[in-house]
Amino acid sequence: MKTQNVLTESESMFREENLKTVLDYFYEFEAKQPNAPFLRQPYGSEWKSMSWAEAGDQARRMAAALRDLGLAPGDKVGIFSKNCYHWIIADLAIMMGGFVSTPFYPNLTADQLREVLALSDAKALFVGKLEEWEQQKPGVPEDLSIIRFPHYPGNSEVGEGLDWDELTGRHEPLSDPAQPGLHDLWTILFTSGTTGSPKGVMHTYFAPAALLYNEQVHNNLKVFEGTEHRYFSYLPLNHIAERVIVELAAIMTGGTIYFAESIDTFAQNLQEASPTLFMAVPRIWSKFQLGILERLPQKRLELLLKIPLVSSLIKTKIQKGLGLRDARIMLTGAAPTPDALKEWFQKLGLTLQEVYAMTENCGGCTLMPRDAVRSGTVGKPLPNVELRIDPDSGEVLMKAPWVMTGYYKQPEQTAETLRDGWLHTGDKGELTPEGYLRLTGRVSDTFKSAKGKYIVPAPLEWGFAKNTFIEQICVVGLALPQPIALVVLSELGKRAPREEVRESLARSLAEVNAGRSRFEQLKQLVVVNEPWTVDNGLLTPTMKIRRAVMHEFYQDKYESWIAREEVVVWEG
Repeated sequence: MKTQNVLTESESMFREENLKTVLDYFYEFEAKQPNAPFLRQPYGSEWKSMSWAEAGDQARRMAAALRDLGLAPGDKVGIFSKNCYHWIIADLAIMMGGFVSTPFYPNLTADQLREVLALSDAKALFVGKLEEWEQQKPGVPEDLSIIRFPHYPGNSEVGEGLDWDELTGRHEPLSDPAQPGLHDLWTILFTSGTTGSPKGVMHTYFAPAALLYNEQVHNNLKVFEGTEHRYFSYLPLNHIAERVIVELAAIMTGGTIYFAESIDTFAQNLQEASPTLFMAVPRIWSKFQLGILERLPQKRLELLLKIPLVSSLIKTKIQKGLGLRDARIMLTGAAPTPDALKEWFQKLGLTLQEVYAMTENCGGCTLMPRDAVRSGTVGKPLPNVELRIDPDSGEVLMKAPWVMTGYYKQPEQTAETLRDGWLHTGDKGELTPEGYLRLTGRVSDTFKSAKGKYIVPAPLEWGFAKNTFIEQICVVGLALPQPIALVVLSELGKRAPREEVRESLARSLAEVNAGRSRFEQLKQLVVVNEPWTVDNGLLTPTMKIRRAVMHEFYQDKYESWIAREEVVVWEG
C-alpha cells in the first residue's frame, strides 16, 4: 500500500532556479535587516543580543581565520559545544569558508568523541560550552587544531587551542565568502549509535533547501506565516530536527534565536523568549506535565477546566507559565508521543503536532495535520514524500527529494539503507486508509522469547504513557518465558507512598496486558534503582534507550525477578 499523487511535482518544483541555500538566505536578511536581533544569549538575568550584521562580521572573520590555518575548501570542521550563539556563528563561518561542518553531541565521552573525530576526518574543531571538558578532552588528537569559544560562566574552562576573540580580532572579514552550490556537501551528521557505531549522514545544501521550499509552497506547518519568528534553541544543534526547524528556519524567515543558559534557568529563559515555534521531545513534554501536576493535581485541574471562565484563566496561566503563550507551532518528535500526553495538553489549549523523521531524510517525512489529528498515528506524509510498507518485514520505506546522499565513507551501509531509491527507515509501521502512518516498533528492537515468539517492545511501552509515576520504561526479555518491563520512577512516583505506586503500576500492567496474546503479556514490572542516562551508557546522546546495553546491564537479575510471584517488584 502506498500514498497517491506523490513526487509528481518534484521535477518542476525543485529546479535549481527555485531554490536557495541557507547561506543565500543569510546574506539576504543580513542586507535587508542588518540591525535586527538575530541571536540572543542569556547571561544570568541579562540577554546579550547579536544583530544579523554583527553575526555576519564575526562569521567572516572566523572564516578568514580558518583559511589562514591552512584549511582547504571541502575540509571537515567539527563543532563540539552545547547550544549558544557562537555555535551558530561557527556554523556560518564554516559555510562561508567553503568547508563542511561535522557537529557532535556535547555529552559524548572521550572515547565516543575520539571515534567520531576519526570517522569525520575533521581538520579543526570548535570547542565551546561544555560541562565536562576535562573528562572529554583526552578524546581529541594532539595534532588537531582547536578553536575555543569565549568562556560561558557555569561551564568548563577550556584552555586548549586558539582563542575565538583573539582570532576574530586579528583577522579582517573574509572579502570573498563562499557561494556554495546546491549539490555541494553541506554537513555530515553522525547518528547517535543506538545499535552500533555512529554513521555519518551526508547532506548537500540541496536537502534543506528543498525541504524548506516544500514548506514555503505547501504551508503544511505554516513556518513562514506571521511577521514575528522567535525560536528557542536547547535541543542539540547537531541533531537534524534542531538544525532544520530552529537554525535554518530562523535564517530562512529572518527570525531570532534565543538560547537556554542551563537546566536551572531553562524555564525562565523559555518564558522570556516566548517563542512562536517550540519543539520538544516526548520526555520534555512529559516533564512539563509532571511540573504542572506537582502544583495542580489532576483531579483539581479537571474540576477547574470544567468551569468556563476559570478554565480560560487556568489555560492562559499555564501557557504563560510554560513560556508558550505566543507559540503558533508546537512540535513533538524524535520518538512517538503517547496519545494520552497529546490529549492532556490539548485540554490546556496546546496542540502538539507530531513529526516523524530521521537524520537520513533531513527531518522531513510525516506531520500530524493540526486540524485532522488521528490518534495512534504520526501524521500524514509531507507533500513530495512517498511512503510504502515492505510486505515481508513491515518496514517503513520512504522517498523524498531531500534524502541523504549516503553515509560518509561507508558504502556498504549506504547500499543497505538506500535500496532502489527507497530509504529503509528501520521502523515498522502501517498506512491507514486515510494515508496516516501508524508506527508499530523498530525492526531492530524485536526479540524472541524462550517460547520462540517475537516480542515488539514499543507498543507495550506506549501503553504505560498515562501513568505519571513512570518516567522511563523498557520492555526486555530476550530468551525469557515472558517479557518484563523495567521502570524508572518519576519524581511524583518517588515521592508517593510505595503501596500507592505499587497499586497504580499493577493497574497499568493489567490494562496493557488486557486483550493481548498470552505470549506477549508482561509478567511483571520491575522498579529499578538507577536512572538511565547517557553517562551510564544506557541512553544515546539523543536520550534513546540502548536496548542491547540495557539487556547486558540487567540480564543477570532476570531469573531472580521472574521467580517472584508479585507483578510489581523493586530491584532491591
